[in-house]
Amino acid sequence: MAAASCTLRSTPLPAAVGSPAARSLLAASTRPVRANQRCLVVKAQKRELMMWEALREGLDEEMERDPTVCLMGEDVGHYGGSYKVSHGLYKKYGDMRLLDTPICENGFMGMGVGAAMTGLRPIVEGMNMGFLLLAFNQISNNCGMLHYTSGGQFKVPMVIRGPGGVGRQLGAEHSQRLESYFQSIPGVQLVACSTAANSKALLKSAIRSDNPIIFFEHVLLYNVKGEVHGPDYCQCLERAELVREGTDVTIFCYSRMRYVVMQAVAELEKQGYNPEVVDLISLKPFDMETISKSIKKTRKAIIVEECMKTGGIGASLSAVIHESLFNELDHEVLRLSSQDVPTSYAYELEAATIVQPEKVVAAVHKVCGVRVAA
Repeated sequence: MAAASCTLRSTPLPAAVGSPAARSLLAASTRPVRANQRCLVVKAQKRELMMWEALREGLDEEMERDPTVCLMGEDVGHYGGSYKVSHGLYKKYGDMRLLDTPICENGFMGMGVGAAMTGLRPIVEGMNMGFLLLAFNQISNNCGMLHYTSGGQFKVPMVIRGPGGVGRQLGAEHSQRLESYFQSIPGVQLVACSTAANSKALLKSAIRSDNPIIFFEHVLLYNVKGEVHGPDYCQCLERAELVREGTDVTIFCYSRMRYVVMQAVAELEKQGYNPEVVDLISLKPFDMETISKSIKKTRKAIIVEECMKTGGIGASLSAVIHESLFNELDHEVLRLSSQDVPTSYAYELEAATIVQPEKVVAAVHKVCGVRVAA
């Protein structure tokens, strides 16, 4: 890849950016975050936003900071995006920096790759991540490979983002989980946000990275509320997030499954269990430092994902854990994944397709043994 995703590109500031105080504030956001740092932190009062608002704010801040950042996709301009992530920004930045495209994913993905090669930092939005299967050729053969096949002459600093995952009765074609499709593409990074805070901080880091990033947003998390940091906070793309410390078993999850797992944890606590919960965030590459540290402590692991079981993220992570940490385990790794079937439109069948909290509770019982709280 071009450069480590934890190192943020330092961009020269435009000549006229307002007051000296404003220039100082903008300059702070361009300082590099080194690989051994979690994030760049500047103390500021936190505010509560919905995830779509946090993503919009991060996009706005990066477009204001760097004139090479642009957004393209279906209805991203005047309509404001299918989930309002770019709402109203075309009024501030114009129609060319928020470019409404035809319904032609392969075409505008290729345009994004070309823009990235020639010095821009494009963000390509898929109205639904399932539609990006139409652009798979561009993502694989061009976006992921050009830095290598050009002998390092070209970089492809672009972000591919949009809503995905199983919604509520959206039907099979709109309920795709493409992590399993994209994880095998050399040269791209996969990042899955899960909260208002990390969605904004991760998106800012992804935009500044010199690597092509596929940025997964879950369709059911856009209205999740949470505190967000100010414009100077960026989060490392390659670090997992410790959601809850524990000692009995480590539960690895990402995206919406973080909330499913925490529902299960609330019940497990009543039963006397003390599980550790790790949000992977980086689906490629895995944060093996955090993963290894947690498994060495709990000696048991459960992976909870919305992806399909065959060839999913859990399959890859389970293999890595068994290969690298086999002697640290007291129990084989359990994987809780979606059924290997198209997602049904019927609500009851849809719910049966994906992991529910009671399945997580049952998995902990299996790994740790059934116990009764004192």
